[in-house]
Formats: sequence, C-alpha cells, structure tokens
Amino acid sequence: MKQKIVLAYSGGLDTTVIIPWLKENYDCDIAAVCVDLGQEADWRAVKKRALDTGALSCVVVDVKKEYVEQYIWPALKANALYEDKYLLGTSTARPLIAKVLVEQARREKAGAIAHGATGKGNDQVRFDLGIMALAPDLEIIAPWRTWRIKSREEEIRYLEERKLPVPMKKWESYSRDDNLWHISHEGLELEDPATEPLLERMLKMSVPPQKAPGKAGYVELGFEKGIPVSLDGKKMDGVSLILALNKIGGAHGVGIVDIVENRVVGMKSRGVYETPGGTILYYAHQELEHLCLDRQTYAFKQTAAQKLGEVIYGGLWFTPLREALSAFVDSTQKTVTGTVRVKLYKGSISSAGASSPYSLYNASIASFTTGELYNHADARGFIRLYGLPVLVRALMERDNRGGKTPGNKAKAGKGGKTGTPGATDAKSKGTAG
Repeated sequence: MKQKIVLAYSGGLDTTVIIPWLKENYDCDIAAVCVDLGQEADWRAVKKRALDTGALSCVVVDVKKEYVEQYIWPALKANALYEDKYLLGTSTARPLIAKVLVEQARREKAGAIAHGATGKGNDQVRFDLGIMALAPDLEIIAPWRTWRIKSREEEIRYLEERKLPVPMKKWESYSRDDNLWHISHEGLELEDPATEPLLERMLKMSVPPQKAPGKAGYVELGFEKGIPVSLDGKKMDGVSLILALNKIGGAHGVGIVDIVENRVVGMKSRGVYETPGGTILYYAHQELEHLCLDRQTYAFKQTAAQKLGEVIYGGLWFTPLREALSAFVDSTQKTVTGTVRVKLYKGSISSAGASSPYSLYNASIASFTTGELYNHADARGFIRLYGLPVLVRALMERDNRGGKTPGNKAKAGKGGKTGTPGATDAKSKGTAG
C-alpha cells in the first residue's frame, strides 16, 4: 500500500519541484495542501499545477480570519518585533500552516508531512516544531535537507528536464513569501549586504518612498482592548482592515525594511520586507499605549515584547512560554481603547493625535500652568529622597578624596567643643562614663 504524504504546497518553485521528487523517491500518493493566508495567488492555477506535476489531490484551506485574530493580533498587541525591525510576517504564519497540515493529515490518514523549507532557513524550524507539538507521531519530510539540488537554478533545470512547467522566470527568482500581513524578498542582489536593493524591480505591495505622493495622507484607527476595529470611523473586520491599510500604506511607501538578521540556525541573512498596513498598525497601537499604560507596565511590556518576538521568530508558538507571554500582554490591553490619527509621507509615519477614555494624561497636572493637583514645592522633597543614593555616594567620594573616612565629620563648636551645633557637653551633665 502506498504511503500518503501531505505536502505544504504554495505553487512556488520549491514545492513544485518537491512533488515529482517525492514521486521519484517514495512509493507515495501526495495530497497537496494550499493554505490561504491572503497571499496573492490564482488558486485555480495553483491547484492545476499541483495535479499536473503529480499530486493525487490538492485542496485550498482559507484561514485568513484565523490568521488575523489568533496570530497577528497577539503579536500586534505586544508590539512584538524581531531585532528591532521585523514584524514577524512569515514567523506568525508558519505555526498556523503547521496546524492546518496536521489537521489535513488526520483527515487524509497520512503518515507524513512534507514541506519546502530549506536546510539553511528558519521555516524548517517553525514547521518542524509546530508539527512536533501537535502531532509527534507524524514523520516530517524536508527534501531540501536530503536531496542533491543545491540552488534555485538547479530546481528550474530539474523541472525543465522533466518538461514540467516552471512557475517563474530565471531572472525573477527572488525567494518570496507573502500573505495579507507582508511579503518578504531574499536572494539575488540581496545576498551581498553592500548592494542597494533594487526596489523598483522587487517591490510588490509598495512603491519606493521617493515615488510616493508629494502630499501627506492621514488615517484614523480605532482600537478596542488593543485590537484595531475601525478605519477612518468605519467599523471593519481584521482582514478587511489590513488589506485596506496595505493599499494606503503601500501607496505612501510605508513599511519597507531592509535587514540583516540572525537566523535561528546561526547564520546571518539579508532580506527586504514589505509590511505597509502592519507598520501603520504597530505605530498607532504604540501611540495609544503611550497614552493609556502607566510607566512600570509599559517598561516591563517592552521586555516581554522583545522576548515574545524572539519566541515567535524561533518557531516556539505552541509552547507554555508563548502562551504565558500572550496572557500577560492581554492583561495590559484592557484599557488600550481609543483612536489614533497618523500622518503618512514618503515612507515615514508620524502622530497626528490620539485620544482614549482611559487616557492617563491629565492636563491639570502636566500643564505648565500650576493646578490644584500638583504643587511645585513638593518636587524638592521628592528629588531629595529619589536622589538619596546619588547624594550618599557623592559624599563618600568627596570624603575619600580628602583623605577622610566616609561619613559626616563632627564640627567644632564654640569653646573648642565638638558635636552637633547647640549640643550640650556630656561632661557638664555629669554623665561621663
């Protein structure tokens, strides 16, 4: 009996090559699974390509709503980034793809799951860990870790030799991943960090900032408990809101990131990411948090956000740590409700005002005009106590510089007596001992 293998199929070069390769190296039937995360794809053509190259079946699973609500929003509420720049577009999608693959493998009664992640990349870690967490009994097949193919050019040649359709032209062979949150680009000139990226040839969602309109654009975003719910006063579901912001942000050249990052497997890699709508949402959400979160909560949340970014990037979505970090973040979002207006201009974003019923900004305290809630004279005592460690250290250093031991030196009073000014000599009281 033939083995049943579920393949994560995108219709791109890697997974198109994997179908005939699996047929040649395994006695198997292949059930191709396309996971619709909002990427730009002709699913009818993708399904036909899978069947034409040897798959027994091909299904498309639409998980856009789940992706936004269960994966993107937790990252957004945390303001989680990886290495200060990357908005985790691929990282948040991979665990959901792994979940869909496991569910489909159960339906198909398959014994293995195959994916097209390379042996040098992060995605192999994310896929494998997701599958391991949800279905430790299933075999994982990653052809890039075992086959003799060494480059994308060899992949193209592999298909041409078998007279199979090649899903891209040779000159266009950037390695790309896209969904409704972002699109990533790797390869070609990007493999030299000293080379400027060819944005006009590369970009799909955005225009280069220099080609953006000469007039600024404005958007107003509404949030409820940290989740975006409206755009310019109109209530919208998450998928529609992100897609609308992608068009607006892309037209203004917002959200283009060129980064050399540290991969999970230890090497550095360079990529260009387009995240126009996501960049606007992150900015607006953080502006609202500045208004609604107290200092200590905001400071610790920054630490948690950095850790959460590392956890998501490293493929550890289905872990107690990720769940605990998300639970903490959710607890901070109870008052992150309000509206934020932002200005977009030639790739930049700036604040144009924010308001919230839970705002901690109090004009009667913050204003330069003295109000009843704040007495300027109180600041002296506060600073004295707040800075006491600074004062004590300064006194110690002063005394040591003078060759004296730390501490206050007794002063001589009238008549050569020492002690606190105005103190009575102990001997005059007859208390010498």
